[in-house]
Amino acid sequence: MGDFWVFGYGSLIWRPGFAHVETRRARLHGFRRALCVRSYVHRGTPERPGLVLGLDRGGSCVGLAFRVPGDLREEVVAYLRQRELVTNVYVERILPITLDHGERVEGLSYVVDRGHEQYAGRLDAGHAAEAVIGAVGQSGRNEEYVLNTVEHLAALGIRDHWLEDVARRVKAA
Repeated sequence: MGDFWVFGYGSLIWRPGFAHVETRRARLHGFRRALCVRSYVHRGTPERPGLVLGLDRGGSCVGLAFRVPGDLREEVVAYLRQRELVTNVYVERILPITLDHGERVEGLSYVVDRGHEQYAGRLDAGHAAEAVIGAVGQSGRNEEYVLNTVEHLAALGIRDHWLEDVARRVKAA
C-alpha cells in the first residue's frame, strides 16, 4: 500500500501526534467543522460535558491534510483509532479532499455519528460557549481546546467565523 492522507480539522491541526512527510492545506466538501460532540473524556466528564469538534454534514471545511508513508499505515491508523474512537462518536471514513493547488486525493477522516448519544446537534455560538466554559477533562480545560484551535486556524489563514464567535464569548466570560 502506498502513502495515504489524513484530514485534520481540529486538534489534529495543532497536535497531529503521528509521523507524516508532508502537510498541505485542504478542503473537505459536504462537511463542516462544528463543536457538536459532547466530550465526556478529553474535555469534560459525564457529569459536566464539554464540547469538541466534529465534522458534521453540510458546507465545507478547510483544514490540513497530512501525507503518511504507506509503511506507517498500520501504526498511524491504530494511533488515530485509539485517539478518535474513544467513545465511538466518530465514524472513520475515506473521503475525497481537495489539496491547496486543486489536486484531489482520498483522505482518512473522522465524521460525527449523528445517532450517537454524544452528538450535541447544531448549536448557536452562545450555547456552545456556555457548554465550553468551565468544562475540564483528561486532556485539560475545554476553553484551552477552543482557543488553541482558533489560534492555530488563524495562524494558517483559515477563517471559521462561527468558531471565532464562540472563542470571543469564551474569552469574555
